[in-house]
Amino acid sequence: MRVVVKVGTSSLTDADGRIDTSAIAKVGGEVAAVIAAGHEAVVVTSGAISAGLPAMGLEGRRPTDMPTLQAIAAVGQHRLMATWDAAFAAHGLVPGQVLLAPLDFVHRQQYLHARQTLERLLELGVVPVVNENDAVADDEIRFGDNDRLAALVAHLLRAGLLVLLTDAPGLLTADPRLDAHASLIEEVLEVDAELERMATGGGSERGSGGMASKLAAAKIAAWSGIRTVIAAADRVGVIADAVSDLPGVGTVVRAHDRRLPARKLWIAFACVAAGTVIVDGGARLALVEGGRSLLPAGVLGVRGAFDAGDAVGVTTPDGAVFAKGLVRHPASVVSSWAGRRTSDLPANVDHEIVHRDDLVVLPT
Repeated sequence: MRVVVKVGTSSLTDADGRIDTSAIAKVGGEVAAVIAAGHEAVVVTSGAISAGLPAMGLEGRRPTDMPTLQAIAAVGQHRLMATWDAAFAAHGLVPGQVLLAPLDFVHRQQYLHARQTLERLLELGVVPVVNENDAVADDEIRFGDNDRLAALVAHLLRAGLLVLLTDAPGLLTADPRLDAHASLIEEVLEVDAELERMATGGGSERGSGGMASKLAAAKIAAWSGIRTVIAAADRVGVIADAVSDLPGVGTVVRAHDRRLPARKLWIAFACVAAGTVIVDGGARLALVEGGRSLLPAGVLGVRGAFDAGDAVGVTTPDGAVFAKGLVRHPASVVSSWAGRRTSDLPANVDHEIVHRDDLVVLPT
């Protein structure tokens, strides 16, 4: 089995926010054990900023401005990698650093290059250690940790299992800090709106993810045909137990039979919608059943101030989102074109609001 293991900042740092070498050694040892059992493993790691703060004399004083965070990540990334190198060297393994960016999952050629590199590393017996390039990719630092990245890597490599290691035993029925009776949800067949509401909330002071982020990643994995386990990083044997599908190891999110292509996954689950385009019943039918592009004639209106290239939700008049896509015109243009036929629009311009190649009908 090919396994992608993601471990976040909160699970790799101590109470003071420093990188905890023993925590990395523990995960590294368990990854090594899984590899020794005949599986392939990829690690997706956070922690570059935490590794860089002490080196720059900024312990306990984490900056908030993006240029400084990016600079700290640049200082910390090779220090983080050195810790992983030591952890794997103790088991005779060699790690290889791979820094990815969102465009690697959007553009076909870059997607294939990323897959080729990761596949070759695995063929050579190297453990790929993946992180987003925090020094230049501000979205990752600003909006969350590497849960979505790990899910996309799992899809990229056609993995059989995604393990999201965190500082909780899995998804609980309530916040244990507020409800002493909160219990572990051991199995999820479908990540629905009710479950997502249950998991709302940010990460810890040291991590930027949270259970909502992990559920979003699990949804990506599920629609990639990949089983996900959300479990505690400090649980002994957690990765081997996840591989064995041991009951109670954490929260298991089961895979769907249908797989979405990588680009569609990115649009559907990883791009934040900047606004919405409201369409009529005829347009909805053409998009859902006909696989057509969205044209101005079926547009009733817009919400939000989006630009060309932004992700938008496509909704019915009652507000139900049934599709998502990358819009080709800004909100002002889409609004002014709403309801107009192609023959009534300016010539020599792209008349499609969302091209079918940039549109995904959301799974229901």
